[in-house]
Amino acid sequence: MTKLNELAKMIDHSILHPTLTDADLKRECEVAAKYDVASVCVKSYMVKQAVELLKDTGVLVGCVIGFPAGNSTIEVKRFETEVACSDGAVEIDMVVNIGKALQGDWDYIRKEIETITDECHYHGAIVKVIFETDFVTKEEDIKRLCEICTEAGADYVKTSTGFGFVKGADGKYSYEGATLKNLELMRTYSGPNVKVKAAGGVRTLDQLLAVKEAGCTRCGATATISMLEEAKERFGA
Repeated sequence: MTKLNELAKMIDHSILHPTLTDADLKRECEVAAKYDVASVCVKSYMVKQAVELLKDTGVLVGCVIGFPAGNSTIEVKRFETEVACSDGAVEIDMVVNIGKALQGDWDYIRKEIETITDECHYHGAIVKVIFETDFVTKEEDIKRLCEICTEAGADYVKTSTGFGFVKGADGKYSYEGATLKNLELMRTYSGPNVKVKAAGGVRTLDQLLAVKEAGCTRCGATATISMLEEAKERFGA
């Protein structure tokens, strides 16, 4: 595998913005196929279309659950997962209940993660658990989430949705996304069978290389073309 292929197979090409249409989905799936990325990550109603568009490629189809705020009940998230997997998704990116994590209701969080993990594995899919680290910021909370994911048998821990905007005192919203500090924490506190996915704010080749160095094997991205074209120039095809 060349360096370019190795980097492409880190990328989950994100097709998640609320304004994206079916035409946008087709275009972005063509991008994913052209660069032979690991997967596309799509909204639930797009799963069947994405599976059809990518059926003759090596690109997998993933789906977000409880996205982006994580507020659905456990049973609703489980049903979302069941439908997505039945429609052909083989990867599930699920947002935890952020409020429950912030209040330290770890029994609820454990049940939620176990339920979705079991549903995914029943269908032969993998699960990535999104912490939303712009909201869940304390190291002890990130550590506990990693421990629960490890005990529940989750396949990945993941930083962010890409939509976790924090309102400041001035009324303006800011967003940080994946930070090297949090990625290193997640790698440290997760078990050896749990992988780490960076998401949010990784837009350049150097940032992609940095999260790889921090221990990530997947990275959510919308800047797939620019990152991989730069990789082609730097490392060759």
